Amino acid sequence: MAKFFPALDDKLIAFIEAQPLFFIASAGAEGRVNLSPKGLDTLRVLGPLRVAYLDVTGSGNETAAHARVGGRATLMFCSFVGAPLVLRLFGRLSVGAPGSALWSELSDRFPALPGRRQIVAMDVESVQTACGFGVPLMTLEAPRTTLTDYWADKGEEWTEDYRRRKNATSIDGLPGWGAE
Repeated sequence: MAKFFPALDDKLIAFIEAQPLFFIASAGAEGRVNLSPKGLDTLRVLGPLRVAYLDVTGSGNETAAHARVGGRATLMFCSFVGAPLVLRLFGRLSVGAPGSALWSELSDRFPALPGRRQIVAMDVESVQTACGFGVPLMTLEAPRTTLTDYWADKGEEWTEDYRRRKNATSIDGLPGWGAE
């Protein structure tokens, strides 16, 4: 049932681009494994072995902290409509806040969403598909705008202060926002 591929092909890239939701799991050498859902049209396939997403400010900054200490991660996409499929990308992360080389390289590929915090890029080491037979069929009602509405209402100065206060370290004490 599970099948590994050396890289993303056109069919898998089309599958990724059709998904309104993906999940990222990341971990440092020790401590908690973090798993987060992501949406908002923020993911871009940059090539057969590289993807990136625009990260919007949230309550934590675990993925960026994990990227700084080795960057092990898995991205997972599930088909909730049509034919069942689960796709996992295994790889290493890098992160770039505004002003960084990574941000300069990639930021024009993403929408200018309120609260945008950094770009998370993955160098893909392995690609795996699985059947997805246990994933339920679901319909998308609409994207949520609550997160971006919140940051738009707060404004950039308040959001930046929030990042300094709430995103400076991970829940395991690893360096987070501003550690570049």
